[in-house]
Amino acid sequence: MRKTHYSSIALLLAVNLLIGPLFINTVSGAEEEQDFDDGVVEDLQDDSAALATDDNGEEIVYESPKYDASKFSFVDHFDDIEKSQKLWVKSQAKKDDIAEEIAKYDGVWSWEAPQRIVWKNDIGLVLKSKAKHAAIASKLTKPFTFKEDKPLVVQYEVTLQEGQECGGSYIKLLSAGKATDDLTKFNDKTPYTIMFGPDKCGNDIKMHFIFRHVNPINGSITEKHCRKAKDRLEEPFKDKLPHLYTLIVRPDNTYEIRVDHKVINEGSLLSDFTPAVNPPREIDDPEDKKPEDWDEREKIPDPSAQKPDDWDDDAPPQIPDPTATMPEGWLEEEPEMISDPSATKPEDWDSDMDGEWEAPLVDNPVCEKAVGCGKWKAPLIANKEYKGKWRAPMIDNPNYRGKWTPRQILNPDFFEDLTPFKMTPISAIGIELWSMSSDILFDNLIITDDVEVATDYAIKTFDIKRKFIDKESDTFLNKMIAYGKENPWSWRIAIVLIVAPLAFSLYRFLSKGGKKDSAAEAKKTDAPQPDDDVAAAVADNTKSSPIKKKSDLDVKNDDGAGAAEDNEDDESSEGKDSTEDVDSGDVEKETEETSSKPRKRRVRKDES
Repeated sequence: MRKTHYSSIALLLAVNLLIGPLFINTVSGAEEEQDFDDGVVEDLQDDSAALATDDNGEEIVYESPKYDASKFSFVDHFDDIEKSQKLWVKSQAKKDDIAEEIAKYDGVWSWEAPQRIVWKNDIGLVLKSKAKHAAIASKLTKPFTFKEDKPLVVQYEVTLQEGQECGGSYIKLLSAGKATDDLTKFNDKTPYTIMFGPDKCGNDIKMHFIFRHVNPINGSITEKHCRKAKDRLEEPFKDKLPHLYTLIVRPDNTYEIRVDHKVINEGSLLSDFTPAVNPPREIDDPEDKKPEDWDEREKIPDPSAQKPDDWDDDAPPQIPDPTATMPEGWLEEEPEMISDPSATKPEDWDSDMDGEWEAPLVDNPVCEKAVGCGKWKAPLIANKEYKGKWRAPMIDNPNYRGKWTPRQILNPDFFEDLTPFKMTPISAIGIELWSMSSDILFDNLIITDDVEVATDYAIKTFDIKRKFIDKESDTFLNKMIAYGKENPWSWRIAIVLIVAPLAFSLYRFLSKGGKKDSAAEAKKTDAPQPDDDVAAAVADNTKSSPIKKKSDLDVKNDDGAGAAEDNEDDESSEGKDSTEDVDSGDVEKETEETSSKPRKRRVRKDES
């Protein structure tokens, strides 16, 4: 009983620890009157405020960010729809290298709140369509010129509201020039200075940072691709949450790529791009050819070696064992398979069409008890004469001249650009995409030359948004699931701590219930049944019976019958002892030490 009691307590504690916080969160959520369905806020009474609170208990509130426009080359939070729509121009161009029916940029753009509404007044630019070419662009408030003392900082948010399997959500910083004067003609051929942002198709995941470098000698332009980050970027493509992408390019030619403020890639424009910014000083002479007598072989077969006379190239690696004999009882005349004697030719069999009918083969029943049937063959053993194909041993090549390489000459196209940071000035920003996913939301897009300004802007926008979302998702159950993913072993401990006590308690409960039911059935009959300790003692001998209640020890007056009346089992069967006075006689209290031994009743004075 005591073990069962402890198990029940352990089970209750475990359930309380698991369910309690969930109940508290549920009640708390009900008090705040928020209605979430799969993470989507159905309705908010106040468009300018959320109902979640931060760690200090203060309400998390979003307001369209206020900023000093002079510190930005471009900024758009999309909350002022009328103002934002005046900034952006939808492309009317067509791609010139694909079929006419799909060449047009007819993707649909919309200004709207996200599917997961956090604040209704937090608007984003959404690409609504999928499997269509889409392009939209905006002039910068002021052109960005790469200066020696100011970095370039590009930052924006993307929410892949439907996830993404194939497509991009990158942006292009369009180069200043005639090609960007008319943004209605913006297309994939429009010159850009930098392309930056995430891209995914199948298992190929990229974080693009491409800049177009101008050759200082001939003016040709080459795309320089940043090396891949070490860590694979997967979560933004499937978690359907807002993510912040930041690119910082500094005058010292270093760069830094951040996702949600975390640096995922960094390096140098001079050394971490393909192809390299600066070409090699020397190159292979294209006119130099390898001489015909140039021998590059380090080793050659020994020309003086000869195959031994007893060497047999054709000897097989295995031969039949010449010492083996056919076992006794081998039925060499009996085939292993015979025609099925029970088979009959089908009625619809056409010999002209199907050929001559033959019964299917079945195992020969004669062979079942025999050592073997059919033609006997000796087992194969290794051939001692086998040596394989003869080859001459290898020796050093006396004519070896090393690996041939063409001679080096000065690269006529060589140049050395030590300041690749000074790129083509930027006059516009564009989004030109093709995606198999719809509802890609862009938000809080800025270009500035101050890292602190970009960080402060993110605090007022992205950070407060994620803080709200994370707070709403910060339930006990989510924490348990997240912890379980990080520590798979914890599930095994949970099973031991919860399931085991529950199973043990259930087993004890069912076992006890079965015994009680049996006892109840026994009392309904007159047949003799084994009873508990107290009742058995009464039936056996009243003098040696355990201590009874008063009702068990009463005797009839005068006639001396003195028979004890029947009494149902009391709680002594559960391990509890009760003592009561017998008439006026005192009864000694039972101790734990004597409870397991036969107990004697005090003799009353009138009996003595």
